[in-house]
Amino acid sequence: MTVTAADLGRALESVENTLRPTVTRDWTRNAGELDWDCRQTAEHVGDVLVSYAAQVVSRPQDHYVRFLAKADEGATPQELLELALTGGRLLRAAVSTSTQDSRAYHPTGRADPAGFAAMGCAELLLHGEDLATGLGTALDPPREVCANVVARVRSVGRPSLVRGPDRVAGQVTAGEVEVAGRAARGMTVPECERWLPVTVGSGSLGYQGREALQRTT
Repeated sequence: MTVTAADLGRALESVENTLRPTVTRDWTRNAGELDWDCRQTAEHVGDVLVSYAAQVVSRPQDHYVRFLAKADEGATPQELLELALTGGRLLRAAVSTSTQDSRAYHPTGRADPAGFAAMGCAELLLHGEDLATGLGTALDPPREVCANVVARVRSVGRPSLVRGPDRVAGQVTAGEVEVAGRAARGMTVPECERWLPVTVGSGSLGYQGREALQRTT
């Protein structure tokens, strides 16, 4: 199953529609169960997604493109949301204009554009849910996108971790997204593991833990 630029577009739309009404609220609150507040979490999302876009267009084989995308200290919640969404839009554009046989470095293996798209969708929806929870609302993730990411996970042929009926935590490497038993808390924040349940059809599929997003080789 290929995760596409269109999937990123649907994930972006879901996150934007959920968080746009919250920009007048206090973004110094913690983002869900994270130690980060909502400001830090939005900045992290923007940085990671811009980084993925850079990988897709530059195609380094053994390292991340060396930069850090940061918001200005005085950035408003609206501007922080804009940063996160801009990262996603840049990644969507990069994926849509790249050949599917291209590969670029990621700590879990060299990823193709569809792999970075899958990671981008997971980043948006997982941290979008963190932000929504911290800001007193709820994210309703797009079912088709969640199903596509889960199908991509299953298609690689690596073992999946199953915990309870219809609850799947998959891990994918070598051109995919690793979403099992990892932390996506950034470079300096302690690891955590938790579920993001997403309903697909009559069942519930979830990711346990987070992808490792250490920006190191």
